[in-house]
Formats: sequence, structure tokens, C-alpha cells
Amino acid sequence: MEKNFKTINEQVEILKNKGLIIEDEISVKETLLRENYFFIMGYRHVFMTSPKERKFIPGTTFDEVYSLFTFDRNFRNIIFKNVLVIENQLKSVISYQLSKKYGYKEKDYLNPKNFTQDHNKVRRVRDLIDKMKRQIRINATTHNATIHYMNNYGYIPLWVLVKVLSFGIVCELYTILKKEDQIEIAEVFNTTPQVLEDILIILSNYRNLCAHEDIVFEHKTERVIPDTKYHNLMNIPQMDGEYIYGKNDLFAVIIIFKILLKNKEFRLMMKEIEYEIELLDGRIDSVSINKILDRMGFPQNYIELIEK
Repeated sequence: MEKNFKTINEQVEILKNKGLIIEDEISVKETLLRENYFFIMGYRHVFMTSPKERKFIPGTTFDEVYSLFTFDRNFRNIIFKNVLVIENQLKSVISYQLSKKYGYKEKDYLNPKNFTQDHNKVRRVRDLIDKMKRQIRINATTHNATIHYMNNYGYIPLWVLVKVLSFGIVCELYTILKKEDQIEIAEVFNTTPQVLEDILIILSNYRNLCAHEDIVFEHKTERVIPDTKYHNLMNIPQMDGEYIYGKNDLFAVIIIFKILLKNKEFRLMMKEIEYEIELLDGRIDSVSINKILDRMGFPQNYIELIEK
């Protein structure tokens, strides 16, 4: 069925017909115009009686739906800024390790011999080297740092190149390194190469969600993080031998931050998250905050992760 354009007035009537309480029509119309009906209504599912009926739970207000929308926006910002911290650290550690071992000019650090010799990854190695060379060509004349090095020295060292590489490319780069290099890098983050590889892919996925302002609070990834000691320490319940929280949900990302961030950074982040959750709890009545936490993959004792 074709979706036709609806005026703001028509959008308000549609919401009323679905049982949503609108207390201040002027304010709601302004919000719909500024924020986009489609974006806000992406958060309606939590407040619906069932997917089939498409009716709001009796008593649900527009302000509640909008509060979940703004909660997700604030949460996204918390996630994003902490992913950027990890991204910067990963770029620093990888560029240091490869420059120290293989050299700091492109012909040195992009030598195919520096990467895994696994026959199954030959094409991936070649493709990634091509991607990095393309970034060198593109940025040699457009980015201040790369322009400086190219003009003054005739090459771009890896510790400068990583500045313009996407997080996705850097994560991919880690997966094609030699095992000994992966181990040295993983040790900096107090984890193992396999765990680091798994969690970087999930972080990259969430980074893209945050950058494009997609819904984050109930997002699930295809890849799961390995079981960690934190799943056990938090007494996360299991079903059929699998933890029901913290595997491919937002709480899995929080566990990743617990592994990768420094304690002070992690504590600060968790206090920001606690504040946002308590703020939302005070703004919604038609559903419980525990329903929201469940969709996020958060156990109710989530804040205890600080001390684990």
C-alpha cells in the first residue's frame, strides 16, 4: 500500500485515532515539524498494546513517546563519545605497533608481507591495502595533517594516516594482522585477540548507528560477544545455556566498554547512563522502566557493573 504525504494536522489525528493522548497540540505539532513524525514514531512499539492492533496502551501520552526518543538521543551521544575514545586509542596502539616493527613510510607499513599469510585472507589483505592507499591519495591534498607530511617529507606515516581512516577500516586492519601483532595490541587492552576482534566489529556497528542517529536502545547485532566474567559476576540469567542479556544488545556494548575503557572513564559513563535512565523513569507512566531496560538488554542491577 502506498504511503502518502500527511500534513502535521493529519499526523496528529492519526496519533489520536491510535489512542495516543495529546495534551498540548500546538507544542506537539511544533515537535513533529522539527523532529520528524517518522523518527519519533520509531519509538512507538514499546507503548503499543500489540504489534497487530497498532493501538497505544491506554493512558499513553505523546510526551512519553517523545521522552523515549530524547532518551535514546542522549544515550546515543554517551555511547558515541566513548566509542571515539576507544577508536582513538586503537588507532594509536596499532599505528605504534606497526610503525615500530615495519617502518613509517607507506612502502614499509603497507607491504603485504607484514600481514597474515593465511590463504583464506589473501584477498582481504589486498583489498584493505588498496583501501588504505586510496585514503592516502584522497587525503594527500585535502587534510591538513596529511598535506603537511606529503609536502614536507613526501610520505604519510601511519600515525598520521590513521587520523583519516574510518573506524571500520581500522577494525578490519586488526583482523588481518599477524597473530603476534594482534597479541601485542590486545594485551594493551587487557584482552585476547579473538575477543578484541569480536568486540571491535560490534563497536563499529554501534558507531555507525550513532553517527546516523538510528535507534540504539533496542538494537541487536548479528554477532555476539563471547561470555565474559562480567556475565557471571552480574548473575545474568540464562535460557538454554545462553545469557539472555549482554550478548548482542546494548548491554553487550556496556560490557565492551568495561573491558576497554579505564576505570575512571567507565565509572563516569555509567553515572551518565544512570542519570538518563532515572530521568526517563520519571517521565513515563504507561510502561515500567524495567520494560525499557529489558529491551536494552540491561539487567535491573546494571549499575553494579561499576564495581565488578
